[in-house]
Amino acid sequence: MDGSWLTTADGKMVVLIVNGGQAGLFSTDGTTCTGTTGERGGTRLVRLTRCKARTTGTVDSVNKTTLKVTWEGGLGTETYTRAQGGTLPSGLPTASLGS
Repeated sequence: MDGSWLTTADGKMVVLIVNGGQAGLFSTDGTTCTGTTGERGGTRLVRLTRCKARTTGTVDSVNKTTLKVTWEGGLGTETYTRAQGGTLPSGLPTASLGS
């Protein structure tokens, strides 16, 4: 599960970084949270402090390219894409530069 994971929520980019049991979440809306990862009863969890919408998440699935987390409290399920080598994955939505 270690790595940098990206998704978008309400038009904002959300980055979840997991490294050796530590977690950090950053969003372009200014949200910054830190926390931990671990297991309870065979289920992987992400626990973040000082986050309003994302406090405890259950990892539904994880593979080389995708991490799916269901957050308690009504936010629901988010699907993250792994970032490789410090670059963003292809296929992420981008804002129009206008004309």
